[in-house]
Amino acid sequence: MIKVALTGNIGSGKSTVVHIFSTLGIPIF
Repeated sequence: MIKVALTGNIGSGKSTVVHIFSTLGIPIF
């Protein structure tokens, strides 16, 4: 399993990336 950690300031697009991942069927933890 590949683990990716999303870090960054508020408003840096983390929520957008999580939404794209979940749309592709990638589990989000």
